[in-house]
Amino acid sequence: MQDWAGHGAIVTGGASGLGAATAARLAQSGLKVTVFDLNAELGQAHADRIGGAFAAVDVSDPASVAAGIEAAEAAHGPIRVLVNCAGIGGAAKTVSRGAAHDPALFERVIRVNLMGSFNCASQAAARMVAADPVDKDGARGVIVNTASVAAFDGQIGQLAYAASKGGITAMTLPMARDLADKGIRVCTIAPGLFLTPLLDELPQEVQDSLGAQVPFPSRLGDPEEYGAMVDHITRNAMLNGEVIRLDGGIRMAPR
Repeated sequence: MQDWAGHGAIVTGGASGLGAATAARLAQSGLKVTVFDLNAELGQAHADRIGGAFAAVDVSDPASVAAGIEAAEAAHGPIRVLVNCAGIGGAAKTVSRGAAHDPALFERVIRVNLMGSFNCASQAAARMVAADPVDKDGARGVIVNTASVAAFDGQIGQLAYAASKGGITAMTLPMARDLADKGIRVCTIAPGLFLTPLLDELPQEVQDSLGAQVPFPSRLGDPEEYGAMVDHITRNAMLNGEVIRLDGGIRMAPR
């Protein structure tokens, strides 16, 4: 098992939801966490709660990512763990009421979710490569990306979102292969229905109905369970190049 306590970590989208839970879990495990988020108020507050740092970063902008990584390493030293949780939705059908899917919406979802994950992963990996190994295996770092079960079970109206998450799943193995001889592992988690801020705004009966669709346990996932999976991936040295569904066994219906 690998122990990254005392080393630097970055969690994108770390101000709320899955990212916030992950940032808190990694901090509990002794990592020095920098939260990347566009919401400066929430991001700074959460960073303060977990004893970490905050950087206002637009993951879709490579220059913003570079500046954020510089700030993270200035605060905590070399980055050893990156977790990509930043992402957006965007519901639209391929054709709706005779009109084609808005290409600007499709592009924005791809730019934030897929390109954002790529920007952060590639730039963080370059920093990890430049750092010294930390153990006898030659480990230099771990990258964990966030996809979705929509990558496999995309629903009606999820064209852009499913495409972006499918891209993340598809780049997992080649990225892991690219970085294997550098001592950097890459995995992706594909979460199902989790109680994120978006779902938390829904009426309780709607939340209960969604949770009932999950085979077992028949409830919405707790973001802390996502954070626990990230924590395990960082520790388990044999997890590499894998996409892990974290979904209670659900397979999404068309709608």
